[in-house]
Amino acid sequence: MKNMMLLLSFIALSSPVFADEKLDVEIAKIQHEWAKANYQTAKDAQEDAFKALIEQAHQVTTSSANAPEAMIWEAISLSGYAKAKGGIGALKYAEKSRDLLIAAEKVNPQALQGSAYTSLGSLYYKVPGWPIGFGDKKKARAYLEKALQVNPTGIDPNYFYADFLNGQGEYAKAIEYYKKALAAPARAGREDADSGRKKDIEDGMRIAEGKM
Repeated sequence: MKNMMLLLSFIALSSPVFADEKLDVEIAKIQHEWAKANYQTAKDAQEDAFKALIEQAHQVTTSSANAPEAMIWEAISLSGYAKAKGGIGALKYAEKSRDLLIAAEKVNPQALQGSAYTSLGSLYYKVPGWPIGFGDKKKARAYLEKALQVNPTGIDPNYFYADFLNGQGEYAKAIEYYKKALAAPARAGREDADSGRKKDIEDGMRIAEGKM
């Protein structure tokens, strides 16, 4: 009986449920570090902050056998680093981010409420197009609209779609989606990210309104 209990305990600790709980905790840490790097770190210190975050996120991806959730957050960390780094040298990190997101999408497009779609859409409209980079406005729109199909009330898909529309000169439609982003339900445990994102939304909406 004692041996049986030990065996059951080992099975429980090795089960997917336990693995998922561990992954959730690790991703939550990355999410908070991302919010800190993106919203609470001085611009001249962001490159170092995101570089450290990439290393942390890659360890989680490796230890979780390339779980799509981990790949998505490694990709988000890479795109943050690319933005902070800037210049031509940032493109290889944006490309790696794109490749991770495409891989995650193939495994589970619904992971993290379609976050791979949101992040791919963001990359495709922010990265320069040919011949410099892989940017593609048509692909950006398609991915962002897919993200909204998966998570129509989410703060991020609505914000990034609004930001894209703003950049395309579709100001009235952009304002519509900025408002949807502001009305998005709060995300439990993501208060730091939500606070920063709302400021992004308000800034974007002011720009769109000024263009009307």
